[in-house]
Amino acid sequence: MNSSALSASSALSALNERKTMTTLTDTLKRLNITLPSISGPFGAYIPAKRVGNLIFVAGQLPMKEGRLLATGQVPSRCSLEQAREAARQCIINAIAAVQSLPGGIDQLTGVVRVGAFISSDATFTEQPKVADAASDLLKEIFGATGQHARAAVGVNTLPRDGSVEIEILFEAR
Repeated sequence: MNSSALSASSALSALNERKTMTTLTDTLKRLNITLPSISGPFGAYIPAKRVGNLIFVAGQLPMKEGRLLATGQVPSRCSLEQAREAARQCIINAIAAVQSLPGGIDQLTGVVRVGAFISSDATFTEQPKVADAASDLLKEIFGATGQHARAAVGVNTLPRDGSVEIEILFEAR
């Protein structure tokens, strides 16, 4: 096969691949995930900012329908399972924050880093289990490009008495 035939074949393969690729919007619909309106910001900042091909999303609380899903320290005031569900909501809220940017969520190509902050009792050491719920959802949504670097940190309190706060660094096209 000559070089022009190879180029035409490569271009056709790329076009077919693009046709079969689903958008993030399609993936969320398939997973029955509906993006909420953005809650906040709760201070002097913006929810998301694009710099080059990176999108920085400010810390997201587990807000759903205008209220926090989980409050207080884990596990005395918020169970581990409630905190895990809250972490998943933080991810949904982070994606919603990106929707407000030009290009919306379909510009996202993957996840670079996640910072998970868990309001914790002094003896609680299972912050990674809470953060895993967020990481697992990102892998479910993005597949292989949802793999990311991460920090899971216990703190004594979070804004509005939230149990979990998550910040994300996304990659975009």
